[in-house]
Amino acid sequence: MTLSTKTEIDALKLLSKRPWYARIPKYAALSGPGWLQGAMTLGGGSAVTSLTIGALFGYEFLWVQPVAMVIGCIMLFALSYQTLHTQASPFESMKKHVNKPIAYSWAIAAFASSIIWGFAHYPLSAAMLEEIITVSTGFSIDESNTGLRDTYLLILAILVWCLCAFTAWNYGNRTGKNQTGIQNKANAIVVFETGIKLLSGLVILAFSWVVISASLNGKIDWSAVFSGYIPSSLPQDTQGVTVLMAALGSAVGINMTFIYGFTLLHKKWTPEHVELSRFDIGLGLVVPYVLVTSLISIAAAGAFYDGGIDIQGKLSPTQAGKMFMSAGLDEVTSRLVFAFGILGMALGSLVMHMLCCGSAAAAMFKWEEGSLKYKLALLAPTPAVLGVFVWSTMGAYVVLPTSAICGFLLPIAYIGWAVLHNKPDYLGEATPTGVKKHLFNLAMALCIVTVLASVSYSVWVNLS
Repeated sequence: MTLSTKTEIDALKLLSKRPWYARIPKYAALSGPGWLQGAMTLGGGSAVTSLTIGALFGYEFLWVQPVAMVIGCIMLFALSYQTLHTQASPFESMKKHVNKPIAYSWAIAAFASSIIWGFAHYPLSAAMLEEIITVSTGFSIDESNTGLRDTYLLILAILVWCLCAFTAWNYGNRTGKNQTGIQNKANAIVVFETGIKLLSGLVILAFSWVVISASLNGKIDWSAVFSGYIPSSLPQDTQGVTVLMAALGSAVGINMTFIYGFTLLHKKWTPEHVELSRFDIGLGLVVPYVLVTSLISIAAAGAFYDGGIDIQGKLSPTQAGKMFMSAGLDEVTSRLVFAFGILGMALGSLVMHMLCCGSAAAAMFKWEEGSLKYKLALLAPTPAVLGVFVWSTMGAYVVLPTSAICGFLLPIAYIGWAVLHNKPDYLGEATPTGVKKHLFNLAMALCIVTVLASVSYSVWVNLS
């Protein structure tokens, strides 16, 4: 245990004696891994799913994404409890105490989905950069000149890749195992986490601006908004079920479940940090996710739903921005601010995809995190920049089925964590007992049943 960690633990012990609301400012300052989870989930999947929920169903399904997040958080609480008490790699724990095939399936699914998501995120980032440049400077390339425009988008995607790769590479850099190296690593983590916090705040501000502008233009029915957070129906058609599954898959995806435990270990957090980790998830993941997805869905519902606008095949964020303008919003709000918000979401998610690939590869092949092999594995999503060549034909709909597939993979991790949470040979004296054990097992069981039910419901609707 380093001196800084001991000092932090002493501060947490003093803080625990204060009321919960008085702890929040200090917890917010110490938080970190939860914000990385927030950056990962607030990507293209969340953006397009939120647009679709609002545009196709109005305010009816605003409850879906908060419920999906609550389900994921219960399981993340279980993982943080396990990781902080055992100080063991989640992958190694799953392999040793549950099942090797499940552990490797979990890691492979996390690695593969992080690459798959890149094929949607790099074109999305390039398209948002193009939109920002066009609105800011007036420069654009005629869409009829397909070859030149694709080359332009590829250059923009490569610029995004350079920024993300530089960030991930430096986060994963280790300068050695001496005290100086440890401190440099800690500083790099703090800088990275602070950047993610600022980025998340800017994304929230951007979409708040869009919703406030829409509300001032009389586009938002606030009574319907509040009613939309009360579950009252389920989608009945294939399209609706796909969107529901996309919401489940993009809220807490399989790659998020894998990287989270490693970010806790990177912070050198201990069992004394369990309560902090829960506040961290609430502040860094739940609040930004619910705010951003709700704001996007509310804006889309107000502008597009039952408005006589043909949205089929036009739900890429670029088209959505232009449609916001046609629905009455000014160009700066509908195209520039909206584009900056979507770009911020995509950038944070892309960096986290790289870190997930590095951690998954290091875990499976027993590479040291920070080694050259680990850092090269960070770059595994690089071929995804070529997604710009298929974006114009595949459009934003590539995000929805990818999100749905991630939803199918979630039970792999969830069931494994539930098993681990009840293994004395794994948790030792930290194994929950009594009422606490039964209540948390019930919560985890409800999460697993909900995810499995959503998968079954999706299959039934698609086959019927």
